[in-house]
Amino acid sequence: MSLKKKIILSFLISSIIIAILAMSSYINFVEVRKEIRYLELSDTIRSKSLQLRRHEKNFFLYGDITELENVYDYIKQLKVVIGQNRPLYNSGKLLSLENKIDEYAQGFNRIELIFWDFHREFDKVKPSYKQYSVFSKLIESTILERPLVNAEVLEKSFSLKPGSPAVESLKKLNTEIIALRKDGEEILILSKDLDKSAREKVEKVIGLSQTAVLVLIPLFLFVGLSALFFIGHSIVRRLKLLTDAIEKTGKGDFSSLTIPAEEDEVGVLINAFNKMETDLIKRDEELSRKNEELLQGKKLASIGTLASGVAHELNNPLNNIYLAAQVLSKEIGEETCPAIVKETVKDIFSQTLRVKRIVGDLLEFAREKPPELDKINIVSVINNVLRHMTAFEEIGNVRHSIESPENVEVLADRHMLEQVFVNLFINAVDAMEGNGALDIAIKTEDASVQIKVSDTGKGILSKDMPSIFDPFFTTKEKGTGLGLAIVYSIIKKHNGKIEVKSEPYKGTVFTITLPAVRR
Repeated sequence: MSLKKKIILSFLISSIIIAILAMSSYINFVEVRKEIRYLELSDTIRSKSLQLRRHEKNFFLYGDITELENVYDYIKQLKVVIGQNRPLYNSGKLLSLENKIDEYAQGFNRIELIFWDFHREFDKVKPSYKQYSVFSKLIESTILERPLVNAEVLEKSFSLKPGSPAVESLKKLNTEIIALRKDGEEILILSKDLDKSAREKVEKVIGLSQTAVLVLIPLFLFVGLSALFFIGHSIVRRLKLLTDAIEKTGKGDFSSLTIPAEEDEVGVLINAFNKMETDLIKRDEELSRKNEELLQGKKLASIGTLASGVAHELNNPLNNIYLAAQVLSKEIGEETCPAIVKETVKDIFSQTLRVKRIVGDLLEFAREKPPELDKINIVSVINNVLRHMTAFEEIGNVRHSIESPENVEVLADRHMLEQVFVNLFINAVDAMEGNGALDIAIKTEDASVQIKVSDTGKGILSKDMPSIFDPFFTTKEKGTGLGLAIVYSIIKKHNGKIEVKSEPYKGTVFTITLPAVRR
């Protein structure tokens, strides 16, 4: 993730937290206001319920018609208050309270009807019992307070039958009053529960608001500071490492940064730096290789010039010695010649041939003649060399194999390439002391042909690896040290390259790469 995106993301997270805090505070404020109104509503209902019960008791105690009107008035007020607020507060308790008030109103209405029915029936009875006029006033004043006691008085003092309308009215009145008082108690209980519930909701909402503030504000501070610390620390740390790495690069230490390269601008810079380091390492290796090739070329050129002069100077005397040795060899055929003379002449002749071969190698190495390029089948060249060496018993007991397509064409000088493989195969046979396995593998890669020559010989010591292509360097007792130098020179003349890998006592692999023929 880019640095810009990290900053934007941190800002967005902080903004979201602030927005959540503001929204939460606003919602909580709305909820608090709503619950406070609900609390006010519950307090109003509780207060009016208490007033309703007070006027109810006064009516039952004194039978005052004014109290009757007050009861109906408070019932109406309660219904209006609940009816107006029930849609806003869809509460089951409000609905239960409203139903209970309806039941209460209906019960009170029945009590009122019974109350007036009793008065009508009692007014019919009073004229017949004028002697009990004192009891009549007492009964009328306590009709609602003690309806059953008054019913007994009517039955005993007024001699009314138990089933008479006045007595039955008092009994019904007693039943209805008991039911009404029960409904009134339930109304008070419901109003108190409503008030308690409202207060708990207000406290809960306020508690949630406090919790939201206590959680979101520290969270905002934590996220903001963490993002600031993380982004700042990460950038500064990596930039410091990058600065140190650049200073090391300036001193020639091309080591890449191993810290995780994050997907931001600094990460892109680190990746670019690592790529630069890799390119510098490759260029440094390429430069070293080119310098080695240049040094090798200068070395070969200077030695070649020296070798050419020495070879030409030695060639004429060697020819004379060689001719004289031939003449002497023919003349000492007689038996009168001592054996030591014969042996001496033979030794002179063989050593002269050896020196002539060395001089021939020197002339071949020093020769600046460019290759005569032609399309040749490299597989055929190698097979011919192997057949020739097998025919002259130069291959010994070495098992040889070749793995390649039937026809691989290169643009090269056939004679020079034959000389290359003769030298490589002779070195391999010598390294295996005439017993082992010689494997040749040829394959094409892109626009080049790769030839690998592997043996199972004694290998090359690591200390000798840098010098194996130097002229006159040899580890053989009778070697001239020109074989691999000639091979190296021929391959370079063909715009190719030769590489070697070797493990002591395990074997050696020479890899030759030549340009392929473009089709």
